[in-house]
Amino acid sequence: MAAIPLSTNFEQEETQRVSKRYNEKVALVTGAASGIGKATAMRLASEGARLVLADINLDALTAVAEELSGIETECVRFDATDADSCRAMVTNAEQRFGRLDLLCNIAGIAGAWRLEAMTQKQWELMLSINLTSVFVITQAALPLLLESRGNVVNMASASGLQGQPYNSAYCAVKAGVIGFTKSVAAEFGSRGLRANAVCPGGVLTPIYDNYSFPEDADQALVNRMLPLPGVDLSTPEEIAGLVAYVGSDEARFINGSTLSIDGGQTAL
Repeated sequence: MAAIPLSTNFEQEETQRVSKRYNEKVALVTGAASGIGKATAMRLASEGARLVLADINLDALTAVAEELSGIETECVRFDATDADSCRAMVTNAEQRFGRLDLLCNIAGIAGAWRLEAMTQKQWELMLSINLTSVFVITQAALPLLLESRGNVVNMASASGLQGQPYNSAYCAVKAGVIGFTKSVAAEFGSRGLRANAVCPGGVLTPIYDNYSFPEDADQALVNRMLPLPGVDLSTPEEIAGLVAYVGSDEARFINGSTLSIDGGQTAL
């Protein structure tokens, strides 16, 4: 049977429906000054969201807000290593908008070390920024998210799904993000709150540009962390598209999930 082409009206209606997914909703995006955080803010804004943009780099954050001219935004400088700063960010969001529908925990750092050379300070910094801040921010945002029957989308990683050489700290904290996300979903799903973890592989971001492996790293081991042969690395915009879908009402039946977007990296 020949395929029935979509009508122009259907295509227009579909585009309009997607563009309105976040009308009247408020989203808080951490790490919004660059990379996946910035792309997510841009995507949510294009779908009608009002935004709280949070990052430690206030100048870059302000530049993002200027790009979003015409969108109602609030810029908040926060330090992910400081629990009081994380909580104050959520309070700022409540004071500005009075509600919160979507929390996107995207701020993070990466780094590779040989296990025997990694310092405790490096370990603790990775833990603080990539996992502890996710706990603190989510806990602070819970009352608002329960009231709105909202969503948490945490940025995990393919690194949280597989062991990787020279990445013991990063793998550990991202696996922790996944476990924490599933626990939030299990505890609060019956009260209307959803929580999901997005797990990218390699993404063309400033973190990737500045990432380096230890000197004399085993290249055969490093190659295991790449997408399938012939597959390019992802773009921040591709990851943002998944975040926007998962956080929308269209994804109401997705809860406690680990969504891989890694070019087949974890398929083998």
